[in-house]
Amino acid sequence: MLGNHGRGLTKALFTRPALVLGRLGVTPNMLTVAGTVLSVTAAVTLLPRGYFVAGPLVLLLALVVDSFDGILARATGKSSVFGAFLDSTMDRLADGAVLGSLAAWAALTIPIGALRTVTVVAALTAIVLAATVPYARARAESIGATAKTGIAERADRLVVALGATFIVGLGAPQWVLTIALIYVAIASFITVVQRVWTVYAQTRRTGGSS
Repeated sequence: MLGNHGRGLTKALFTRPALVLGRLGVTPNMLTVAGTVLSVTAAVTLLPRGYFVAGPLVLLLALVVDSFDGILARATGKSSVFGAFLDSTMDRLADGAVLGSLAAWAALTIPIGALRTVTVVAALTAIVLAATVPYARARAESIGATAKTGIAERADRLVVALGATFIVGLGAPQWVLTIALIYVAIASFITVVQRVWTVYAQTRRTGGSS
């Protein structure tokens, strides 16, 4: 939902800077890879060690860089099938690094008990379900259907997880992050169900369901 509403804003803010990068010879694929490298590096080096203020801020910068690739591709007419494939693949790496790093932090930092167990399980569950959301869309498109619906797109998941991480870094209780990870897992599951149902309805109308 945030992704849908934020695309117009990011386009307005970043089109001119993206065009400047294009004139300097920077390609959309370069930005995709750079954003992923920055995201993964920041996630695995900062989050497991509890740098919950610096980590989210650096990852926010990485998200900004990541938003440039699509804007640059559209503004310069360099959109490509490979570019879309690369962007989606790199996003999965970055998302896994963020959520996996939060799971590692919980396992290493939170004292043994229910809170640690729930936090680690929620983070690991969120990794699986968050990866299933885009897979459902990609698989739907491969059979001629569309599955863009859902309450939790990538931007929603990252804003909730990193926002809670930042708040904990400022001194909030650790369970705030636990609740956020549970929300990400549940919202991702609901999104998967929404996409499966959407594709089922489409294939039923066209006689393709079994």
